[in-house]
Amino acid sequence: MATVHGTDIDIPTPDGIADAYLTHPDDGAPHPAVLLYMDAFGLRPHLKKMADRIAAAGYTVLLPNLFYRGGRAPLFELPEFIDPAERPNLFESITPFIFALTPELAMSDAEAYLSWLAASPLTTDGPAGVTGYCMGGNIALRTAGTHPTRVAAAACFHGGRLANDAPDSPHLLAGNITAELYFGHADQDGGNPAEQIDHLEKTLTAAGVRHSGGIYPGAQHGFTQADTSAYDAEADKRHWEDLLALFARTL
Repeated sequence: MATVHGTDIDIPTPDGIADAYLTHPDDGAPHPAVLLYMDAFGLRPHLKKMADRIAAAGYTVLLPNLFYRGGRAPLFELPEFIDPAERPNLFESITPFIFALTPELAMSDAEAYLSWLAASPLTTDGPAGVTGYCMGGNIALRTAGTHPTRVAAAACFHGGRLANDAPDSPHLLAGNITAELYFGHADQDGGNPAEQIDHLEKTLTAAGVRHSGGIYPGAQHGFTQADTSAYDAEADKRHWEDLLALFARTL
């Protein structure tokens, strides 16, 4: 694993400036680009550590604050260890930011993030990898379907509403996807029920999309997030193995 260099940066978008974290191997060379989409708890130290771990495997990683329209991160106060059971009102602060980030806005931002990565001297030529967590997993799938020439691989871990009944459900973009996809579903996740997982699988298969993954037994929604009560060390270990294997074979 390489040593990495991380720094806070600003990314221009059509709607303003998105604060972000950029990390890459500290060797002065360009590396394949990876876009990391946060979960609803936002850009914070744990996610920066995750970005650093991907960078140490040989990638230039951009981790944007998806809620930048509401201000620079952190937008709400979080404890070092996040346990929603002890902070039952926490999501009252977060939910407005989630609903404000419409699919249209998220994909406008995706264009800005991917364009910035493509233009950076720190990245190699070619499409990027994308990985997303919780709400970020939904956006990762949507990004692969909206910007197919820019995405070679997309991973989604404990994502929700991936194949829902809404007219803008991300699974409806399957016919556009050229990337290889990976899904790590939590089997204790009410936001991603078995019928949606099955519907997603059938849709991707019918569209001829290369995809793999499956259900992580015993895992809760948020199982990769070590600073939360949902963390599952065994499932997280599998997540890292599967994510880095996806990037190794596609980027």
